[in-house]
Amino acid sequence: MPRERAWLVYDKWFKVYGDIVYFEVLGQGYLILGSSTRTSDLFEKRSGNYSDRVGMPMLIGLMGWDFNLVFMPYDPWWRRHRRTFHENFHAGMVHKYQPIQLRETHAFLRRLLVNPRNFMHHIRHAFAATIMDITYGIKVSGTDDPYISNAEEALQGISQAGIPGQFLVDLLPLLKYVPSWMPGANFKRKAAYWKKVNVDMLDKPFEHVKECIRQGTSSPSLVATYIEVSTVEGKYQAEEEAVIKGTAATAYAAGADTTVSAVQSFFLAMAMYPEIQRRGQAEIDSVVGPNRLPSFQDRQSLPYINAMVKETMRWQLVTPLGVGHMCSSDDEYDGYFIPKGTVVLGNIWSILHDPDMYPSPEEYMPERWLKDGQINPEVHDPTTAFGFGRRICPGRHLSDGSLYAMIALTLSVYNISPPMNDQGHPVHPQPEPTSGLLSYPVPFKCSIEPRSGAAEALINEEDSD
Repeated sequence: MPRERAWLVYDKWFKVYGDIVYFEVLGQGYLILGSSTRTSDLFEKRSGNYSDRVGMPMLIGLMGWDFNLVFMPYDPWWRRHRRTFHENFHAGMVHKYQPIQLRETHAFLRRLLVNPRNFMHHIRHAFAATIMDITYGIKVSGTDDPYISNAEEALQGISQAGIPGQFLVDLLPLLKYVPSWMPGANFKRKAAYWKKVNVDMLDKPFEHVKECIRQGTSSPSLVATYIEVSTVEGKYQAEEEAVIKGTAATAYAAGADTTVSAVQSFFLAMAMYPEIQRRGQAEIDSVVGPNRLPSFQDRQSLPYINAMVKETMRWQLVTPLGVGHMCSSDDEYDGYFIPKGTVVLGNIWSILHDPDMYPSPEEYMPERWLKDGQINPEVHDPTTAFGFGRRICPGRHLSDGSLYAMIALTLSVYNISPPMNDQGHPVHPQPEPTSGLLSYPVPFKCSIEPRSGAAEALINEEDSD
């Protein structure tokens, strides 16, 4: 079982064995699916049998991620969390958050102007600040804000432990009873640290909102609204609080991190493909003009920018292997017997890098999404990047809006290019992903400069808003 960049290993296996591969590790079966046909057949058409989650002793039992609906088993408790999350982040609701998204993107542009070298951190700061305001009404300001660092540490843990089988305790659950002081039990010490981080992420912002409500100083937010409405209706009990708290922390964790990777990949692509950057800027200039920044109202008039959003989601994936589903009952598919309890993974990387659907899949090519100057609906949509079936990410609509705002506003006022070496020659970065459940571009450098004096003035002008 591959442990580093497993999606690339599985992609090679598909080329040898076909698009459905099964293997066992210490008696645990793994089924890896390598095409949209296979994932549709199982995760969509047979979703009732392939929507459960496998038990992960490291992540759930030891690290305390049981509050997160992404990892909950497919049961009524998951449905309550999913329904609450969907009520606040479905396609018809996310427009309410656009002012916050634009405000934090404007702040991101100003931070770039002051310290462009720290763009990777600025990206994370922007998304953490956005989701903290939406979810808890907390305004994140300083670069070393504890809410940002807390989310970053929590997501580092989930990235390492989120793929089934990455820790031996997932395959031999009895190991969770081993004392942490024993040789070889370093995983217990890691889990204890990450559990404390996760408890802080779950409790601290939630308790902050409750205290502000008691003092009458709370800001508008999802958590404040739920607490106040539930209290008035007499529904606010321990169980209701657990649902609200878990849903909020799930949004906090996902919103603070997952789209971060996509925006970092966008900066990488702009440093690698200057002609694409110029084409995107030309479209913005023709539609928006030089006197203001793009808004969400401009989006329908910016097909090339929308193509860049789609290509950024497809090119370097945030969750290239997705989160493992579990087969709830014995099944037979295409002549194969699939035992109950099998971990079933859809290799999103293989699907969104299928050369039959996406010619030259390793290249960043927004043009692949266009036909006659508009988005081509015949091209397989990259929504696969958010998962499958009933377990598809319910925050995908918010993520899409945030990605659009970042790309459109950044291109409107900045040029992104490769850095220069000591001899004055450009050092061209190359895509290289990190391993784990969540994948990011390996840290890289680029040059970020305002496009003009007028662009710099526009960035600073937004400071007074």
